[in-house]
Amino acid sequence: MRGQHAEVVDEQRTERTRRSYDRSARCYDALEIVAEFRYRAWRRRLWSDVRGPELLEVGMGTGKNMPFYPPDVRIRAIDLSPKMLERARRRAAKLDATVELSLADVQALPFPDDEFDEVLATFVFCSVPDPVLGLREVLRVLKPGGRLLLLEHVRVANRFLGRLMDLANPLSVRVTGVNINRRTVANVERAGFTLDRVEDIGMRGMFKLLIARNGTAEPSDG
Repeated sequence: MRGQHAEVVDEQRTERTRRSYDRSARCYDALEIVAEFRYRAWRRRLWSDVRGPELLEVGMGTGKNMPFYPPDVRIRAIDLSPKMLERARRRAAKLDATVELSLADVQALPFPDDEFDEVLATFVFCSVPDPVLGLREVLRVLKPGGRLLLLEHVRVANRFLGRLMDLANPLSVRVTGVNINRRTVANVERAGFTLDRVEDIGMRGMFKLLIARNGTAEPSDG
């Protein structure tokens, strides 16, 4: 398979992440209700740049992106947590959303090489146990020239604040499963992507909108 590499999934860490999100699934939307007032505008903005026609959403959670799914795009979506996926199925039924849902791990995607035109994720790679491995899997399933669209929170560049995030990160991971000090822009490049756009959208660069592509081909005009 294209892009095959030596890394293997850390099953123990992955299972801890799965259990963490299973535990929080019931109250997940309520816990994020205030933050979502800001996130919704960012989600809408990211989805407005989707071209399709074949798109994979990874780490879909409870399905908060469903209201922004564009027409005429075939969307397949995965999540690591059965409990989160269960809530996403309910939301899909309520919204009559056209999406194919499945339980899967972004670190070991169950799709062939060159399957998708685009892959999209919102606030996901902060909790993937091995983010570079997950991003390499995304690169594998993207067609040449295919695009990765991300919303992420990352470690800030400010030295003092960044250090505070480093110190607080072990507690954040233990309590929520979320890493607050990931260097996601660098991880995207390490995975082999070509960056097309990195935009600071909030909190002194903590929140970023990022678009990258499978650099084995030039991006199309469409």
